[in-house]
Amino acid sequence: MPHSRKIIATTEAPAAVGPYSQAVKFGDFVFTAGQIPLVPETGQLIDGGIEAQTRQALTNLSKVLEAAGSSLGNVVKTTIFVTDMGDFAQVNGVYGTFFTNDPPARSTVQVAALPLGANIEIEAIAVMV
Repeated sequence: MPHSRKIIATTEAPAAVGPYSQAVKFGDFVFTAGQIPLVPETGQLIDGGIEAQTRQALTNLSKVLEAAGSSLGNVVKTTIFVTDMGDFAQVNGVYGTFFTNDPPARSTVQVAALPLGANIEIEAIAVMV
C-alpha cells in the first residue's frame, strides 16, 4: 500500500509566511518547515533576545508536531539556522531544556538573514510512534 502525503496545519503555531506547509506527514515521518519565533496570536516576533526567540521557535515547532500526532520526543533530526554563531551557547542552553533525554541529531548553520528579521529558525524531522 503506498504511503499517503498529508499536509499539517495548526493555528497553535504561526501561519506560513509563504507558499509552504507548516509540516508534511509522509508514512511514519513528519517533516516540518522551519519555525521562526513568531507569536501565533500576534504574528509578530517575540520580544527579547536569542533565548526568548529560541524558546518561541521550539514552542512553535512542538505545536506543529503535536498537530501531526507526533512530539518533540519523537524528533530524530533538527536543523538550526542562526544569524550569529556567537549565540550558539545561549541557543544550546534553551535547546537543552526542550530535549533533555536522548536528543536528536542536529546541525547548526549560520545564515546571513532569516524571514521577518528573526535571529533563529528551527526545522525538524520526527517519527510517528
